[in-house]
Amino acid sequence: MQRLRFPVRSTHHHMHALELRIPPLALVLAFASGMVVIAYTVPAAVAVPWRIALTIALALAGAMVALAGVVAFRNHSTTVNPFTPEQSSSLVSTGIYRISRNPMYLGFVLALAGLSAFLANWAAALLIPAFIAYMNWFQIRPEERALEQRFGHEFATYSATVRRWL
Repeated sequence: MQRLRFPVRSTHHHMHALELRIPPLALVLAFASGMVVIAYTVPAAVAVPWRIALTIALALAGAMVALAGVVAFRNHSTTVNPFTPEQSSSLVSTGIYRISRNPMYLGFVLALAGLSAFLANWAAALLIPAFIAYMNWFQIRPEERALEQRFGHEFATYSATVRRWL
């Protein structure tokens, strides 16, 4: 199956007010809090087989994927600061970055999925796609614009071969 590829704009772009403004970890905590509030206020319980085991597995997978991303950045001596992608000293495309262009954010999604399994509430789970949409629009796209400007063809080639999430 062929993926649709949308070119990253390299022309001057007017930033949206929310782009690169909220720390991704703060967003995860906000979305997780929202999931808990929804789970305790909206009667939308579902049966989740092996709920505790699934919760632990997803949370551990999320932590390992995110940590692998941080370690890869540290090994390449490049910034992990999500507010300054233009300061990247190298384009990391090895290790976990051969599988996902955003393993740290993918780890956060897995952790939210773990929380969703624990809460066993389908309404709370709806915040996961909302988190992904927010991250795509306000965090990842601005990062990709900066990386495309900094690394040009190298980033274009990388992003054509490795998916944004998985």
